[in-house]
Amino acid sequence: MRATVDRQWVMTEWLARGFSCDLWVDPPGQVWEDYRHATDELIMPVAGRLELEFGGQRFTPAPGEEVLIPAGMSHTVRNIGGTTAQWLYGYKQIHTG
Repeated sequence: MRATVDRQWVMTEWLARGFSCDLWVDPPGQVWEDYRHATDELIMPVAGRLELEFGGQRFTPAPGEEVLIPAGMSHTVRNIGGTTAQWLYGYKQIHTG
């Protein structure tokens, strides 16, 4: 059984929690190595197979499974499937003043 991700629902939930929400698309074999962000980041696979690596661990989240990457944490995202991967990502919004 394949999970279907309701992107509009996820966007509404993430925005309510103070995160942005956008879709990213990667070709098979794409690797994003050793990235850091100043804010917390959420990632949720929509289609394909992703492998996330951070904090000394590797994760292979299923479509619809949310992963939180803490601010400042070095992380790598890999498309380990043989197809295009689609995933939602969002950054915690920083409010000043």
